[in-house]
Amino acid sequence: MWNLPDRARIVEVGLRDGLQAIEEPVPTDRKIDMVADMIDAGFKEIEVASFAHPKVLPQLADAEEVLANIPRPPDVRFRALVPNARGAQRAAECELDELAFVIPAEDGMARKNQGTTTAGLLDQLDEIRRVSRASGQRLIVAVACAFFSPCFGPVSKSARDKVIQKAADVGADGVYLATTTGEENPLEVFAGISEAKRDFSCLEIGTHLHNRNGFAPANALAALSAGVDWIESSVAGLGGDMWFPGDPTVLGNMATEDLIHLLDGMGISTGIDLQRVRHISESLIEETKFPVSSFVSRGGTREDLANATWD
Repeated sequence: MWNLPDRARIVEVGLRDGLQAIEEPVPTDRKIDMVADMIDAGFKEIEVASFAHPKVLPQLADAEEVLANIPRPPDVRFRALVPNARGAQRAAECELDELAFVIPAEDGMARKNQGTTTAGLLDQLDEIRRVSRASGQRLIVAVACAFFSPCFGPVSKSARDKVIQKAADVGADGVYLATTTGEENPLEVFAGISEAKRDFSCLEIGTHLHNRNGFAPANALAALSAGVDWIESSVAGLGGDMWFPGDPTVLGNMATEDLIHLLDGMGISTGIDLQRVRHISESLIEETKFPVSSFVSRGGTREDLANATWD
């Protein structure tokens, strides 16, 4: 009815976007164990680290050590985020399959997040692509605030397309359109993904989901209906919006376990074991004491409820 696929690709970003939100850094050995657990659960694409300056993100200062010690199955792709050309050069010295470079489509967020304008970030993209190409790493351009931006409002197609066009011009492998505020709705996501797939057929098009307003599940289905190539989410819903006030349990990314639970129930295969993901998520929440945002953790699954008994 909704033109949904039989299978969906999920990119797990909890080790980067999630752990950067945890005030006390998670030990390096624990991160390495989490990667192994994620591989065992069936993840094939994992964002492992960020090469932001250690003073900016001390939670992820051990990027090189993590990447030097994680398991390396041949069918699993590992990605890291780079904030600038210097970060890309650091990443080039590591065994990585893919880099992600964030460019907000709106200047206010670009200044807040990276201290420059959208145009200033676009100017860095040629050098970052040169570095990634020389090291044999794929390049993904993350279009932050692709649909809506804080202290601004709806983001136009033309603003979004400026970033996507530059990604295409430098020969990037793909872009993802991020619902950075969690205030984006399914009509915006469907239109944005559909337009990008139509206008930039040379690129893979993904999406990265936040869940401030609870729309992430609907946005996931809208993106899949529009033909999105992958969806990004975070175990336990960690990470996401760190700038504006609100209940911490609604400010994160879409919880991976909630996404898998939804897709499993609709017959859309991911190749990822929900119960294993649930264990990873709930163990991490217990260790970090971070507020629980996952609906699966708070309310259980359909199977849990079906197998319950009346008192």
